[in-house]
Amino acid sequence: MVRQIHVPGAVLAAALLLAVAGCSDPAGTFPDGKGPSGAGSPTASAPGGAGEPGAGGRPAGGDVLPGLVTAEVARTRLASLKVAAPGTMAGYSRDKFAHWAQQGDRCDTREVVLERDGADVTRDAECKAVSGRWKSLYDGAAVTDAGKMDIDHMVPLAEGWRSGAARWDAARRKAFANDLTHPQLLAVTAASNRSKGDQSPDLWQPTDKSSWCQYGRAWTTVKSAYELTVTEPEKKMLTTMLDTCAS
Repeated sequence: MVRQIHVPGAVLAAALLLAVAGCSDPAGTFPDGKGPSGAGSPTASAPGGAGEPGAGGRPAGGDVLPGLVTAEVARTRLASLKVAAPGTMAGYSRDKFAHWAQQGDRCDTREVVLERDGADVTRDAECKAVSGRWKSLYDGAAVTDAGKMDIDHMVPLAEGWRSGAARWDAARRKAFANDLTHPQLLAVTAASNRSKGDQSPDLWQPTDKSSWCQYGRAWTTVKSAYELTVTEPEKKMLTTMLDTCAS
């Protein structure tokens, strides 16, 4: 004779919910369901923003970068940014901004961005991109060799240091250097990235002017999210870039 065991409905419902959660994300790799952010992911320390996509998520509409605010919101945020002279570079080192952080499944931040920003990207067993197609926002170049792509920090690490990051702790700098939520990271040609260096918008602009709207919105979004300062010439050029937006 088989003995029947009666399980209370509430217990059964709780067990089913736990089972569904476990199947959808068995390793806890994607806590927001939108992209890699494995244990110890720096994105958890990044400032939030209302209406902005989650970590690693592809941008909506015609935007290339994730987490972009509208031109109208960008203008409002730009107006509220503190204007100040650039700070000293004393004590600066790229090593103080830990990158590229591991994002789970053997992938670091660089590889996550290469996959996010490319098309038909394939990876090897070590998560390195071995093929794919990319279009560089800054110069409009079409690239099929991942080795010719750099991951640019929209607001360069040194520029961040000059405008407030010198006062941050190591965890916040790591979040800034590996931010997959805000429009801080972008795959572009190595040539355009190295031409930009650590220069602010008043000193360097993308050669493809059709990208200026996104560039101005992205720079402003990041500086606002991290409460970084701007200089007067920087603010003026950002205004010019935002004026190229259709709306």
